[in-house]
Amino acid sequence: MDTAQIRSHMPVVCSNNGQFAVVDHLADDHDHIKLARDADGVHHYIPTAWITWIDDKVHIDRPGGQAMREWTTAPPPSLPTAKTDPFIK
Repeated sequence: MDTAQIRSHMPVVCSNNGQFAVVDHLADDHDHIKLARDADGVHHYIPTAWITWIDDKVHIDRPGGQAMREWTTAPPPSLPTAKTDPFIK
């Protein structure tokens, strides 16, 4: 999946073809999408592994209700990089 196609403000659509979220941005790890704040002002994260295709929307592989039960509110843990780990070259 070419995650470079993901843009801020793109609708996120579930397998039932209903929009349940909007992209805020692709997380730094490129393995998660940070979603725009919900009505309660909370950001959520979903893994890019859920994406089935991208056009003018981000389509995922599960119904919206399931996605909302499985999304997280914490950013994904940071992966070590050359900046954070002196043993990575």
